[in-house]
Amino acid sequence: MKTTLRKQDLDLLVGARHWDPFSVLGPHVVEEKGKRYVTVRVIQPRASEVQLVRDNGATRSASMTRLHPDGVFEALFPLDTEIFPYRLEITAADGYRWTQLDPYAFGTVLTDFDIHLLSEGSHLAQYEKLGSHVVDIGGVRGTAFAVWAPNAERVSVVCNFNHWDGRVHPMRNRGESGIWEIFLPGVVEEEVYKYEIRSRDTGELLAKTDPFGFRFELPPRTGTIVCDIEGYEWGDASWLESRAKRSILDAPMAVYEVHLGSWKRKEGEGGPYLSYRELADDLVPYVKEMGYTHIELLPVAEHPFDGSWGYQVLGYFAPTSRHGRPGEFMEFVDRCHREGIGVIVDWVPAHFPRDAHGLARFDGTHLYEHADPRMGEHRDWGTLIFNYGRREVANFLLSNALFWLDKYHVDGLRVDAVASMLYLDYSRKPGEWIPNVHGGNENLEAIAFLKRMNELVYERHPGAITVAEESTAWPAVSRPTYLGGLGFTLKWNMGWMHDMLSFIEKDPIHRKYHFGQLTFALLYAFHENFVLPFSHDEVVHLKRSMLDKMPGDLWGKFANLRLLYAYMYAHPGKKLLFMGGEFAQWEEWRHDRSLSWNLLQWDTHQGVQRFVRDLNRLYREVPALHEVDFRPEGFEWIDFRDVDNSVVSFLRRGKNPDDVVVCVFNFTPAPREKYRVGVPWPGRYREALNSDAAAYGGSNAGNGGSIAAESVPWMGHPHSVSLTLPPLGGLFFRKEE
Repeated sequence: MKTTLRKQDLDLLVGARHWDPFSVLGPHVVEEKGKRYVTVRVIQPRASEVQLVRDNGATRSASMTRLHPDGVFEALFPLDTEIFPYRLEITAADGYRWTQLDPYAFGTVLTDFDIHLLSEGSHLAQYEKLGSHVVDIGGVRGTAFAVWAPNAERVSVVCNFNHWDGRVHPMRNRGESGIWEIFLPGVVEEEVYKYEIRSRDTGELLAKTDPFGFRFELPPRTGTIVCDIEGYEWGDASWLESRAKRSILDAPMAVYEVHLGSWKRKEGEGGPYLSYRELADDLVPYVKEMGYTHIELLPVAEHPFDGSWGYQVLGYFAPTSRHGRPGEFMEFVDRCHREGIGVIVDWVPAHFPRDAHGLARFDGTHLYEHADPRMGEHRDWGTLIFNYGRREVANFLLSNALFWLDKYHVDGLRVDAVASMLYLDYSRKPGEWIPNVHGGNENLEAIAFLKRMNELVYERHPGAITVAEESTAWPAVSRPTYLGGLGFTLKWNMGWMHDMLSFIEKDPIHRKYHFGQLTFALLYAFHENFVLPFSHDEVVHLKRSMLDKMPGDLWGKFANLRLLYAYMYAHPGKKLLFMGGEFAQWEEWRHDRSLSWNLLQWDTHQGVQRFVRDLNRLYREVPALHEVDFRPEGFEWIDFRDVDNSVVSFLRRGKNPDDVVVCVFNFTPAPREKYRVGVPWPGRYREALNSDAAAYGGSNAGNGGSIAAESVPWMGHPHSVSLTLPPLGGLFFRKEE
């Protein structure tokens, strides 16, 4: 009998334009002249012959009829009691033969409830439904694919399995949701794939990587790799339990900021990058030995261009393949936790790159980004801005934020470029931006998104933190949303960083004229929960390394750097230092080159490294240096008026007001003999740390380890000590028991 397939459907199939391929491919019951039949149709453009093998008790095969030269085949059978199971034996024109099950014989994978939640933007584990997932359906192992592309005419999975031919595996359209899905039996881990999308509006063909892909090919290749990320046996339960019970606000937090691709690099064969396992073996013990509490990783999510340092993300759900597989990154995080080190990852919801295989114009329309360039482009960075007001896009990002905590157990997200999200006129001239509905420059949708993100992180992962890189005076960034804040745990103190570097870079003889740069931050220090950052951004683009910023001769540069770090650790706020700064790297940071570890052959660089290690130890062990960072009672000036001598002194207090550290800093190269400083109690004060100690490369000027207070009122205190202040030195004193 003649085919029951309409010519219109046949033409759409071979033209790869059929929006509902499951309505014509696979098994279907049809009626012809009062009789009912089962018809099975397949499209295999490479096939010269297709045999349909029935497996309903007695194995029988039938040769399928070619309906079209481009590989549409059909077989027709009298209707038995039910549609029977079958497999396809396919012979290619070159004689190659293979057997496969028919994807179009399987039903839907996503339930109607899944579709409902995904459509309304309330599915906070989208990554469990969209993307590719190795599953078992009716005893058949394969991969379920699902993607959101509401403006597509047709979406296909293309891969080696089908010779990257978009005609072979067009996906099922789930109606108004805009979601497309298919189960491909026999396709399992390691299969490289993309989505081929035909735009309904323009007819153009787009080859896109999976927005929810868990693993990608090593750049410059751009395919997504089917990857099962379940099954890793974590050993950090005690860490997560203790994390949930403590607050970072009154705990020590010394962060080592790391770019994994350049902390250390390999020499010779094997590629330049250390693997996640090698980093676990090398970086984690180093961070522990140095006394840091956290590692903060520049973005590990997959990105195509090394020169973006990871800040132009395409694979939001995939740790970069540069260092290994997803399970190996889990091992890295697990090792950190077992060694008592927290892991913070940089997260980039502010923008994404324009690469043709990524999110940009994903289905031929501005799906993830705004269509109007006045809202949708960051011209400074050449990137696109997410449309936070679209529920599916906001849900994508919220799901991604939770994903890194859910699946990779990270302890926090440092959110990049928050200021660019908050302001519609960020880095824009008049006429280059569109006001909000109230006529203002606030991005109301982005604000709502950030608040919701923070609420979800705290709700679902107790003890996890979020940190805002926010460089303006936006109020209450690190205050709870129920108090009108944005809800971040912490905020980078960019003002302190700029003022401090500007001050320390000046010749010491001129510093007395700029003392406001040193002390101004205490006027606003408790308005937010601040992190004091000397980050990667301060050692690139001709800004010079931390050591090279310092004025003076060789001795003066090292002394100034140790003084700067001492002041940073004494000042209220959590601490962050970019890699290389801890041993006084001479050169600016290069993303494509290892740090200059060879410098540690010199005593001066060893001295700075030893000083940072001892600073971290003191900071962690002494509650007064970290317990009350964000309230005025944790800090008290002794004297900030001695500008002529360029000396400042203050107290840091713990929750117990009797737990006090006396901090004194001399910002000139002239030592100060018998310099009197007021102290709160009589008795002896032990010199807990001296940045000028010989062990750190200093001149060893100091106070013999301790000094006795005298009953001489000074600077508003009933007692005082007469000190020797080392040149360009910082001193920490504690009251002896």
